[in-house]
Amino acid sequence: MKLNFEALLPGIRPWVMNLVNIWPAYIIKPQYANWEVLHILSLTLLGGAAILMNLRLLNVGITEEPPSEIYRNLRRWQDVGVVGIVVTGILIGMANAEKLYDSTAFVVKMCALAGGIVLTYGASRPVARADGAVSSSAKLWFFVGALIWLAGVLVMATGALINVGLYHVITAAALVVLIVARGRLRWIYLAGLLAIIAAQQGITHLAYAGDDIKHLDPINKVFTWLYAIWIIGAAVVRLFLTRREERQGAFVQLIAWSSILVWVTGAAAGRWIAFE
Repeated sequence: MKLNFEALLPGIRPWVMNLVNIWPAYIIKPQYANWEVLHILSLTLLGGAAILMNLRLLNVGITEEPPSEIYRNLRRWQDVGVVGIVVTGILIGMANAEKLYDSTAFVVKMCALAGGIVLTYGASRPVARADGAVSSSAKLWFFVGALIWLAGVLVMATGALINVGLYHVITAAALVVLIVARGRLRWIYLAGLLAIIAAQQGITHLAYAGDDIKHLDPINKVFTWLYAIWIIGAAVVRLFLTRREERQGAFVQLIAWSSILVWVTGAAAGRWIAFE
């Protein structure tokens, strides 16, 4: 069964179909592209602020200032980004309700939005405000937000036509690991990552024809697992190395990682709505 809101809530279809006729949807519809730009800009603002703050929790980026100072400088920009994506999302969603109602990618985006708000406001910001101290409530909200986000990742990974969008999340994770890894670990990680990329490109472009889906699909799935294992492995090694060198606990790093990748997941899902 295709997982979308039509499958989850079939009884609301008449209401969804009528949304485009309700104010202000019929005004937004002709200006859809303009509102979509505002939506993307809001997501960019929110994502950029989240990346800067959570990289600081990973002890990279703007390390001259404590996490609490980074939080104070970025919190209002995060608020503007969240308000922007919610308001513009509701407006363009009303104007395009039928397509979103039938979209699996939209389910992923909603999971990422809900998980991102919980992770950002319940875990990431409180930890940054406390300069890395993790309270019991932050741990609780982290688990709640992470479960919502991972549910969306699972839907994306198993959804027809949108599962390839998971490569956006994997690529973002790969780049963050490259940024936070240090010394010999960085070079070993980069060499392994380049070797996997070269192997995939060589096999899929030289050993098989481009339209040989029967063979290429399982091969690409294997390489997707190889990427994930290599990236997660390097992140775990980095986690334990920094736990010895710095006053950074596992929870701080898990919160930081999740609070970055959840917004990447939302952005990726939003782009893949158009491909369904």
